[in-house]
Amino acid sequence: MNKRQFTRLAALVFSGAALPMIAAAQAAARGTMAELAQYEGADRLQRLIDGAKKEGNLSIYTSAQTDDMGALVAGFEKKYGIKVSMWRAGSEKVLLRAVTEARGNRHTVDIVETNGPELESMHREKVFQAIKSPHHRYLMPAAIRPHGEWVGTRLNVFVQAYNTKLVKKEELPKTWDDLLHPRWKGRLGIEAEDQDWLAGVVGDIGEARGIKLFKEIVAANGMSVRKGHTLLTQLVVSGEIPFALTVYNYKAEQLKAKGAPIDWFSIGTAIARPNGVGVARAAPNPHAAILFYDYEISEEGQKILAGRDFVPTNTKVDTPFSKVPLKFVDARMMLDEYEKWTKLYEEIFAAKGR
Repeated sequence: MNKRQFTRLAALVFSGAALPMIAAAQAAARGTMAELAQYEGADRLQRLIDGAKKEGNLSIYTSAQTDDMGALVAGFEKKYGIKVSMWRAGSEKVLLRAVTEARGNRHTVDIVETNGPELESMHREKVFQAIKSPHHRYLMPAAIRPHGEWVGTRLNVFVQAYNTKLVKKEELPKTWDDLLHPRWKGRLGIEAEDQDWLAGVVGDIGEARGIKLFKEIVAANGMSVRKGHTLLTQLVVSGEIPFALTVYNYKAEQLKAKGAPIDWFSIGTAIARPNGVGVARAAPNPHAAILFYDYEISEEGQKILAGRDFVPTNTKVDTPFSKVPLKFVDARMMLDEYEKWTKLYEEIFAAKGR
């Protein structure tokens, strides 16, 4: 664009006359996205690569830790030469920003990468575009949503973690009832907002029995309630909380690999929640967006996540849970029954925890 063209466009923007031009460009991008999303021809990958190189950029909103998502982004940038800009915040803020922008027709994000319930909320807000990808065939069934507008890329597996200097292996509980033992008084901790974990556990052992049991555990031995899974894991390492009920296995594994006095295991069936990725329906860089979507669920991208100690959903990549039964929490159920499980969680842990 030469100086004369730039000056003319600037004048149109400030006068408001450019709005129809901008709207037309956005409509064209949406048309391109809808076509690309369903395209399954033999030249699909090359078409995405060529288009992404012309676009040159990709915008991601994510709630993943910067170093974890950064490893995946670095692999993508190196492979395709596409510059990625990444905005990170908590999952609630990612949801709020994505939905607010979509409602306001402000289309700046290409990819949203966050927790399953928030992604399901964005699906209901019509933020995402359903994608047909050749990599879907290799994903575990729990990763695929019926509507196809987001896909599980990795699992947050809730496990129990303990400080190896303060808790002996022979003392570890084999059942949840074992946490009623007096040895656990003042030594237990839990994350402040793990309603989905509670729903999964009591769904496994029986709702009435499970709720009664956890209330008894808190009454007998107390519970330190902390906000943030990373913080809770660090408090296990420091010894402030010798035993935590709800730690993500990947974070405990990362710290263990660095020599921290922490280990993890699972009481009964481990509860898992898929986290995932969705492509914005009005993504400004549609080719790059779908290319990244494919990359993250491909064997190559999933190996990068596995290298960060995540549990990938691609069955071609081995994980510590490949042969271990998992119970999956349904994102739709957690949205529809959010108030019920939030109230129960607060009654059991937050209200009486110390």
